Amino acid sequence: MGIVVIGATFVDIKGFPMDAYIPNGRNVGRIEYIHGGVARNVAEDIANVELRPTFISIVDDTALGEDVIKKLKRHKVNCDYVMTKPDGMGTWLAVFDSDGDVAGSISRRPNMLPVADLLDYKGDEIFAQADAVVVEVDLNKEVVKRVFDLAEKHQKKIFALVSNMTIAVERRDFLTRLDCFICNRQEAGLLFQDDYSEKTREEMCEILYEKVNRAKIPAMVVTLGGDGAVYADCNGNRGICPARNVQVKDTTGAGDAFCAGVSIGLTYGKTLAESIDIGSQLAASVITSSENVCPRFQPEEFGLEIQ
Repeated sequence: MGIVVIGATFVDIKGFPMDAYIPNGRNVGRIEYIHGGVARNVAEDIANVELRPTFISIVDDTALGEDVIKKLKRHKVNCDYVMTKPDGMGTWLAVFDSDGDVAGSISRRPNMLPVADLLDYKGDEIFAQADAVVVEVDLNKEVVKRVFDLAEKHQKKIFALVSNMTIAVERRDFLTRLDCFICNRQEAGLLFQDDYSEKTREEMCEILYEKVNRAKIPAMVVTLGGDGAVYADCNGNRGICPARNVQVKDTTGAGDAFCAGVSIGLTYGKTLAESIDIGSQLAASVITSSENVCPRFQPEEFGLEIQ
């Protein structure tokens, strides 16, 4: 069954200015509608490394929902456990500046509670065959609890990412049960109630090492945009992974691709540092793509041996 990815599906509405972005003015540009959602993106990125992930989510009972499933299946994502419900997808509205970074966004989250019922009914079947599990830790608490209980029952590695850290902060107790938690600098600041915006990557590395040990989070990775990423775990390991020097076209989805790469590496025997390098390569491929998607890779390109 490969890596099981659990989370929400979104429709992303993205606006790009034609010229320099004026925050308080009118901006002429283009608007795009694409399939989105952190977990949906991660599932697709894992599939683009010629792996066969399983996606657990909900889509709308509309032509748009059908299109989401069709696209995922074309990427060879197992969608057997994607449910169809009225108003089943969320919406993310974002405006980008001239550098391809998000200038502002608003999101509407879908109701993911039906996934809890699915896990009650099919959870043992799914988790028994999984290689590992990736979950959005800010889903409904009932869903997250079932995911963690099932992962522990079947002794599966579990990795978490986040789409709304304000909600995830209330789930601190779950973070101690993870194999690795992945977030960005701003999200780490919300989690640890501090401002890291001016910290160097060297300072962030030491801060993260101290924080994960105090909070007893087994391992954590924090992305720093153009400064790369830092990591630390409770076994005394910590380090810095520089960003790849590439021409940025659109940063959307880079964090999701990074998470996919880290999860792939940790699932299939790579060290944390090696897994972060895989994540960095996937993220770089997304932000330089004209279509803002992860291109196809072979597992062998990352030294992975998949049985």
